Amino acid sequence: MIVCVCNNISDREIRQAVNLGISSVAELHKELGVGTMCGKCVSYAREVLNEHLDSKTTITEVRRVPQAA
Repeated sequence: MIVCVCNNISDREIRQAVNLGISSVAELHKELGVGTMCGKCVSYAREVLNEHLDSKTTITEVRRVPQAA
């Protein structure tokens, strides 16, 4: 789905940018041009960004908890 009509930026492109290390709307603005024209896309771009960042949560430690006998 197109998020930024002015610059033809899709939600897929935003997710790809997150996969490459983008983690803020300011970085989306700088790297992809999100919100550089009319600005109406910024709230939806932020939503896509945050949802994808949340979905990339990584487990860094697994601890086995002993069960009671």
